Amino acid sequence: MTVLATPGLDRVWQEWLVENLAMGAPVEQARAAAVAAGADADAVDAELRELTAHPYFAVCRRLALRYDWMESVLDTYRTLRNSDGGGTLERRAGITPEEFFARYYFGHRPVVLDGLMTDWPALDWTLDGLAAACGDAVVEVMTGREANPDHAWQYDRHRTTMPFRDYLTLLRSGTRTNDYYMVPRNENWSQALRPLAADVRPPEGIVDPAALGHLLLGPAGTVTPLHVDNSTVLLCQVLGRKHVRLVPSYERHLVYPRGGTFSAVDAARPDLTRHPRFAEATVLETVLEPGQMLLVPVGWWHWVQALDVSATVTFHHFRVAGQNHKMATPPAAGQDE
Repeated sequence: MTVLATPGLDRVWQEWLVENLAMGAPVEQARAAAVAAGADADAVDAELRELTAHPYFAVCRRLALRYDWMESVLDTYRTLRNSDGGGTLERRAGITPEEFFARYYFGHRPVVLDGLMTDWPALDWTLDGLAAACGDAVVEVMTGREANPDHAWQYDRHRTTMPFRDYLTLLRSGTRTNDYYMVPRNENWSQALRPLAADVRPPEGIVDPAALGHLLLGPAGTVTPLHVDNSTVLLCQVLGRKHVRLVPSYERHLVYPRGGTFSAVDAARPDLTRHPRFAEATVLETVLEPGQMLLVPVGWWHWVQALDVSATVTFHHFRVAGQNHKMATPPAAGQDE
């Protein structure tokens, strides 16, 4: 859609007004919210006059009405699921593969799993031990994240290589920061740090035994913004604790998607003035301890913050007939929806 340029109102507010009015927000309410958040009142008024009179906006509004019906279906499903325990994050121990798949993987429910990592040598990892095992390996990490609020999808700008020993020295400093983080996109687990993979055990009957997985390793304070993966993920916490918040896949219309797979909402401190519908979202949360796993079903939104120096192994390949279930690729990173 063409964004109408009005001097004094930046593009962010122009797009915010278009989106909210198209989705049915009253003009007076949108104006009040924009002005209260610091937008110039005269510029907002001029934009609203031009916007609401434009034929492109009329088309935009008609398209939005089509989505209203689909959202009503999702809201009905949400009500049904929440009345059947969907508002609670279940925790299980001693689960069989049959129940795992029937109730959780195919049932599209997240679950915290206890007792499936008792045979993992990785639970004995220390930073000194990791340095002794692979300290000379050259690894890739993401750095300079705090200076770029869009680092999560502008990741290529943040790739940095260094000896693994030097990265571990950063972690030993104890600094709480989101500035550097080793993430799955760095591919260290399948390359420079491949020897460490022998210390993990894919849960039998649940994960493909040939699956290598991915490693996330970073300081306390690292944050992965609210986002969605296009396949089911099993998070396996090895070192330290992580605070996780989840929002169901069928509440996508409440999380303000942007950047392809990310949400515009700061799940730690939601701004309900700019994102009022997030107040309706079902937010499940847990603190994942070492030795615990968390199943994040395909399409479920999740926000993760490390409370300590943290190591997590993730698996994406499950023992299901045919291929694992995946969503269609969302709009390209950098495009707001």
